[in-house]
Amino acid sequence: MPDIGASVQRLISDGATWLSNHYMELLLAVAIGTAIFFLLGAIKRLAARYVRNNDDLTGYRAILGKTIARTSKFFMLMVSAELVVNFASAPSSVDRVVHILFTISAVLQVAFWLREVILGLIVRRTSQDPDQHETLENAMTLIRLLVTFVVFAVAAIMILDNLGVDVTGLIAGLGVGGIAIGLAAQGIFSDLFAALSIIFDKPFRRGETISYDTTVGTIEKIGLKSTRLRAITGEEIIISNTNLLGKEIVNMTRLARRRTRFGIGVIYQTKPDEARRIPGLLKKIVEENEAVFIRSGFVGFGDSSINFELDFDIMSSDYDVVYEGRHRIGLAILQAFNEAGLEFAYPTQTTFTAAPDGEMILPYPEGGFGALASKD
Repeated sequence: MPDIGASVQRLISDGATWLSNHYMELLLAVAIGTAIFFLLGAIKRLAARYVRNNDDLTGYRAILGKTIARTSKFFMLMVSAELVVNFASAPSSVDRVVHILFTISAVLQVAFWLREVILGLIVRRTSQDPDQHETLENAMTLIRLLVTFVVFAVAAIMILDNLGVDVTGLIAGLGVGGIAIGLAAQGIFSDLFAALSIIFDKPFRRGETISYDTTVGTIEKIGLKSTRLRAITGEEIIISNTNLLGKEIVNMTRLARRRTRFGIGVIYQTKPDEARRIPGLLKKIVEENEAVFIRSGFVGFGDSSINFELDFDIMSSDYDVVYEGRHRIGLAILQAFNEAGLEFAYPTQTTFTAAPDGEMILPYPEGGFGALASKD
C-alpha cells in the first residue's frame, strides 16, 4: 500500500509539473484529441445508421458497417489520450499509465472487431442458401460462444504479455484444458463441424436426392448432429453428419442428365440380317421418345440368347422424369420387337431321352436324333 500511495503521489506531482510547464502544448493536444474523438464518434454513428437502414443486408459493406459500429467510446477516448501525451511530451509516469490503458483498449477493440468480422463472414457465407437458415440458427449460438472464447482468450493473453506478466503457464493451462474438453466432447464437436462443413461446402442441400452405399433418398433436414433423408421407398433415414460425410455421396439432383442401360437378349433362331437391324431400331426408338442415343450393339453370346446393349441419356435431373422416360422407351422396344417379329430370349433347356440301348425315345424330331443333327 505505501508503494501504491507513493506512485499515485508521484503521478500527481509529475502531472502538475507537466501542466504548468507545457500548458500551451497540452491545450493544442487536447483540441486535436477532442477533434479526433468526435471524428471517430461521427464515423461510428454513420456506420450504425447504415446498419439500421440496411438490416437485411449481408454483404461486405454491411459487415464493415457492423464492425465499425462496434467501436467503443473507451477506445476512442484512449486513442485521443495517447495522441495528447505523445504530442505534449508528457512525463514518463503519465505516459506509461496512458500507454497501458491504450494497449488494453486497443487489444479489446481489435477482439470486438475480429469477432464481428468472423461472425459476419459466417452469416454471409450461409445466407445465400435459405434452406440452411434453420441449421445455421441452431449452430450460431455455439459458434458465437466458440469464437468469443477463442478471440478474447487470445486478447487476454496479449494484454497480460504487454503488461509484463509471464503467460507461459497460462497458455499451457489453456492448452491442456482445451485438449481435455475436446476429448470429452469429441463426438459432439465432430458432428458439429461436419454440419458446418455441409453448410459451407454445400455437397447437398435440402430437397436434393443423393445416394450413398445402397441408399437413395431426398434430404429433408440437416441438423447439428444428424441429417434426415426420405428414401424412395418412403421410410425416413437418419444418419449422423460425420458418418454421412465419410461416405462417397452421389448428388443425383445436380446431374444434367441420367444415363440408362438396357440389356436385351433375342433367341438364337434370329436371322443375322434381322440381328443387324436391332441397333438401328433401338436408336430410332430412343430418339422418338426425346432421349439422347449413346450406343447400341452386340455384346456376347449368352446361354440362351444373343445379347445386345442399349445406352441412352434422359436430359433431366428429376428422377420422376427419368423414371417415366425409361418406362416409355422400354415399352416402345417391346412393341417394336413384337411388330418386327423379333423374339426376346428367356432361359430354356432341351432334354432328349434315350432307351437303355441308346435308341431315342419321344419326344424327338421326326427322323430321330440324326435328323435333328442334320437339320442343325
